[in-house]
Amino acid sequence: SERRDLREIAFRAFTMRGQNGGATDNTNVVRDMLRLRAEKAKLLGYASFAALKLDDTMAKTPKAVHALLDPVWEKALEKAASDQIELQRLATAAGSNEKFAAWDWRFYQEKLRAEKFAFDEAELKPYLQLDRIIDACFDVATRLFGITFEEKKGIAAWHPDARVFVVKNADGSERGLFLADYFARPSKRSGAWMSALQSGYRLGHGASPVIYNIMNFAKPPVGEPALLSVDEAKTLFHEFGHALHGMLTDVTWPSVSGTSVSRDFVELPSQLYEHWLTVPAVLEKHALHVKTGKPMPKALLDKMLAARTFGAGFATVEFTASALMDMAYHARAEAPEAPLRFEAETLAELHMPDTIAMRHRTPHFGHVFSGEGYSAGYYSYM
Repeated sequence: SERRDLREIAFRAFTMRGQNGGATDNTNVVRDMLRLRAEKAKLLGYASFAALKLDDTMAKTPKAVHALLDPVWEKALEKAASDQIELQRLATAAGSNEKFAAWDWRFYQEKLRAEKFAFDEAELKPYLQLDRIIDACFDVATRLFGITFEEKKGIAAWHPDARVFVVKNADGSERGLFLADYFARPSKRSGAWMSALQSGYRLGHGASPVIYNIMNFAKPPVGEPALLSVDEAKTLFHEFGHALHGMLTDVTWPSVSGTSVSRDFVELPSQLYEHWLTVPAVLEKHALHVKTGKPMPKALLDKMLAARTFGAGFATVEFTASALMDMAYHARAEAPEAPLRFEAETLAELHMPDTIAMRHRTPHFGHVFSGEGYSAGYYSYM
């Protein structure tokens, strides 16, 4: 929004989720979870919950995780600081005499993007039609792995929006089922994820994988196509990478099927797959204008590819801050009694810029506190 006051209201509402008092305030829940995790680690003979969680991962120790995160953090701070100087220049040129704040960053970052690359990401949306991006995901999988996807209509799933695809091997034999539920609705939790209704394995009579992806894209009016942002298209490719991990698994034991691997490996297939979205040959074939059917112009494609790392300082700081906070909470022998005070003290020690917020603040850090999955493991996304 051009209105700074509205940007501040929206920013504060977003970053204060789970910290507004009442039944939806997660502060005490987080405190109790950290206390129980520390107690669990102590009972099992570990110095901390992080030491317990990392014992069967590739990293093995909190020290190894910091060897990954700390150098990145220092470089990210430097890049973000230089980026902020440019953003402040734009704000001053626009007549603002206010101290640059966190709710200004994204606003002026988009203006800087337009200045540097002469394009707005909104220009890309007509070329990123949901069905075509789904086809792109499938096409890349066919070319890489020889599998094909055939949609089956009339099969009842958990919701009419959920779509069912039969997955076949190159020889035409059935490999499994893929289900996809792409649109947001009130009954769904936010975010995007992959999971399995049935893991694939060979033990005994074996079982074929039944894998699903969940997204939360805006559902268009009836008869109109769904258009995605670049980030949404990237998310679709990312989660489909997880789906392929589950679909292509070839193991005897169900306990090691698909994504049942070390937590700090599980994001590798998905992060690799999302890069196929920006391969020019993929975009030239599938990024067709929603009305004309013409491919994305080369000039626009070149601008999009040139801008891929734009804003990396901001993105890396907000992510790495969350990863470091996750480790700070869980690498202690004793849990902090006041998690939010601990959050503030830790960020101060890290020299976190006050113009950038963590990607996930403690009261709504779902990866870490909705279960144990990514606790002491959020670094896996790097």
